[in-house]
Amino acid sequence: MTLPDRYRIARYRIAGRLAGACVLGVALALSVQDFAEARSALSERPPLPAMGPSLRKAVAFATAEQPGTIIIRKDEKALYLVTRQGQALRYQISVGRDGFGWTGVVKVGAKTEWPEWRPPQEMRARQPELPKMVPAGPYNPLGARALYLSRDGRDTLYRIHGTNDPSGVGFDGTSGCFRLTNTDVIDLFKRVAVGAKVVVQ
Repeated sequence: MTLPDRYRIARYRIAGRLAGACVLGVALALSVQDFAEARSALSERPPLPAMGPSLRKAVAFATAEQPGTIIIRKDEKALYLVTRQGQALRYQISVGRDGFGWTGVVKVGAKTEWPEWRPPQEMRARQPELPKMVPAGPYNPLGARALYLSRDGRDTLYRIHGTNDPSGVGFDGTSGCFRLTNTDVIDLFKRVAVGAKVVVQ
């Protein structure tokens, strides 16, 4: 092999190694960049919402309804879960604002942990800026748990649910749903069975 041939081979080997190093360098640079972007995205996320205080207490409660029944008294902004004859657990709630209140007898049709939120069409018509869907998780407006209310086997689109804003409990401020702190809705969720009767007064 002549000297020029050896020189060309050595040059190709060195170039190949440099090219490999460049590819590796680009991969490392991308990894570092991706990592930095991921860290930035995490740092920009708002802090996890507070679960909120428990506003639940055991009370004397006269009713002919069976244990396991939920009775909502909108004027009191209170949800009662009948525990036994003459006794109930009372939870403070938010109720529908003017024009969004309703009464009647429904059932718990389903229960979901960390539900996704799909604003009804009527709500999105009033508030076009709302998304079509908010994924499940701690930043969801429905909070930690949701009990889906149904009538005659059909979803009413009303929920008993939590909130990622604990200060938003105890008011007339919903679109017809009933809102508890996350702490309380988790407790209620564990105590109430699918099919439970719900009386809204």
